[in-house]
Amino acid sequence: MEITRVGSQASAKGPEEWFTGAVRIDPLFQPNETRRGAAASVTFEPGARTAWHTHPLGQTLIITAGSGWAQKEGGPIMEIHPGDVIWFEPNERHWHGATATTGMTHIAIQENLNGKVVDWMEKVTEEEYLKTGR
Repeated sequence: MEITRVGSQASAKGPEEWFTGAVRIDPLFQPNETRRGAAASVTFEPGARTAWHTHPLGQTLIITAGSGWAQKEGGPIMEIHPGDVIWFEPNERHWHGATATTGMTHIAIQENLNGKVVDWMEKVTEEEYLKTGR
């Protein structure tokens, strides 16, 4: 058994090349010799979001606070709330983040395939982000 104590891993600012807006990443666990999964708690300030990206073995998001938006390529922007669980298929191009007016926190879980958990792409434009269909 291994316990990782709260506060034992430093928070990090979401890198500008992968995120738009203010994003904080709090690592939870990383892959190791017996675990393929990685997870982090990610907090998005209003208007903040990921760039388009994919995961070689898919991704699970568990929304824990606030409200946000998520979109798979070609689909509508979906509103997400605490308690919602989102599954993105392997290599499904998508983005996720806060709404324009409300912050959002989620736990992101993804698995390592040959040393990689994510493939980052171009940033989501303001026009794409604000196209909620409402």
